[in-house]
Amino acid sequence: MKKRLRVIVSGRVQGVFFRAHTEEKARALGLSGWVRNSADGRVETIAEGEPALLQTFLEWCHHGPPAAKVTHIESRWETATGEFQSFQITPTV
Repeated sequence: MKKRLRVIVSGRVQGVFFRAHTEEKARALGLSGWVRNSADGRVETIAEGEPALLQTFLEWCHHGPPAAKVTHIESRWETATGEFQSFQITPTV
């Protein structure tokens, strides 16, 4: 049964290709959803897929790509909606 995971990542996560690496990781895991920068300097992502794959994704988000410095993670598990066809980078909010 698919689940949805919402993650907000704080730290040095903008300007270090965090979104591009997040998209690459999510696609490699077969997840759908999106990732975007927030105006407050954080990165937000929503991903849907199998719970074990989402857990792997969440663990990756705790450190991100090599140039990132993650200082805090907020995550919330939700019910999947099936609204996403793929995983992509979306505009900053």
